[in-house]
Amino acid sequence: MSVKISFQHVNKVFNIKQGNEKNSQIQFTALQDINLEVKKGEFMVIVGPSGCGKSTLLDLLGGLTKPTSGKILIDGKSITGPNLDRGIVFQQYALFPWKTAQANIEFGLEAKGISKSERSERAKYYLSLVGLSGFENRYPHELSGGMKQRIAIARSLAYDPDILLMDEPFAALDAQTRETLQSELLSIWEKTKKTIVFITHGIDEAVYLGQRVAVMTSRPGQIKQVIDVPFDSRASEEDLRSNQEFSEIRHRIWALLREEVLKAQELERNKHLSTSYKNLSKKEVIARG
Repeated sequence: MSVKISFQHVNKVFNIKQGNEKNSQIQFTALQDINLEVKKGEFMVIVGPSGCGKSTLLDLLGGLTKPTSGKILIDGKSITGPNLDRGIVFQQYALFPWKTAQANIEFGLEAKGISKSERSERAKYYLSLVGLSGFENRYPHELSGGMKQRIAIARSLAYDPDILLMDEPFAALDAQTRETLQSELLSIWEKTKKTIVFITHGIDEAVYLGQRVAVMTSRPGQIKQVIDVPFDSRASEEDLRSNQEFSEIRHRIWALLREEVLKAQELERNKHLSTSYKNLSKKEVIARG
């Protein structure tokens, strides 16, 4: 299988203004020396502690921002900005409330100059693919959270991108809906053969969905290890989550992640402590030791 996406020594540094003084900035390193390859047609899941730069990594891949240094290649070519070869599904549904389900899906197709009849046909096909045939004329406020996210997925698929980028798309859903959509996403992936990069906090979700799982460190975010998920979750009718091998891989990922979660929590505590002390008077600081 050929390499579709390649991160090569990617760093991302943000300049953050500190205080009210002019030219008072500090540098914040979000990502450091990211090296990762995603194969064509692969379902890659990235998991890491809060604040490790997972969403920043996806923004870079989407062309929404540029790396401070290093390269990100798609099919051997550097990313220069957003492009229709990449579809993005965010945690929030980002649907137009005044448009129907079908019109939301057709929006991107209209921008591409596709004819009205073809837009309609394609929108209906993808509504069917995500299990929403018959809901073409419903507005977002008439739909459940799971339905809205299905429409967001259908909209991203409709203009046929090579790569689907998903930033915790099921995080806001209840557990039952989330598990249902996970299964449906796997079915869609199997049918479309898209390359998928999926961001999550959930270890169970990562193991269930991913062919490989990249574990990130606490900030600055790095790729700590990439874990192969050897079983084919689509080849068996049993509940994969009850499988012994599933539990073993889950435990292996948590062992890698636990240390990073503790580091992230410690960084957050120190940040709050530092802020608190800045707001204290000199006498109070001395009194607190």
